[in-house]
Amino acid sequence: MNLRTLLPLAALAAACAGGTKHPAAGPAAGAPADFYPLAVGNEWTWRDESPGLKQPGATRTVRILERTKDGYFKDSDRGELRADPDCVHDRSRRLLCAPIARGTGWTSVVSVSSTEKYEIAAVGETVETPAGRFDGCVRVRAHNAGPGAELVLETAYAPGIGPVRIETFVLVGGKAVPQFRAVLEKARIGGR
Repeated sequence: MNLRTLLPLAALAAACAGGTKHPAAGPAAGAPADFYPLAVGNEWTWRDESPGLKQPGATRTVRILERTKDGYFKDSDRGELRADPDCVHDRSRRLLCAPIARGTGWTSVVSVSSTEKYEIAAVGETVETPAGRFDGCVRVRAHNAGPGAELVLETAYAPGIGPVRIETFVLVGGKAVPQFRAVLEKARIGGR
């Protein structure tokens, strides 16, 4: 996983106007697609709150442009996602898989030398972003070990919204060093 891969994933999240409370769709019930809405025209704007930025707050907007013949939703940042009954995935990794329950785990082989290990770390969390308060979130943790360090990605998915917060850390010598943080600033889902 690299930051170029992570930011488009972060950008594919959704919410209505800022400052709004978004209630949970239920306690971790439903399919992975319930936590990641995909449709042509959906648009998300993310705020970069990464540590060490001289000018935090830069934004990035991503919009789903089309649906490919094989069912993937292609976005303005060259990302492609698809929701199947058991998982939401891109072309090389499964991002959120059923059952939506703490401890559920899976792997994605993204290259000959790279296997990412995923687990649902929490269900029912509340996440606050500039786009609002999101209840009933599911937090997924992904690990990818490299020489001398391990990259950890945590993504919080809100029901009916998608990813609302994405953070990466590097684990070196048992210490977590924050690398990247993006939060949902605003979104347009289903024309709203």
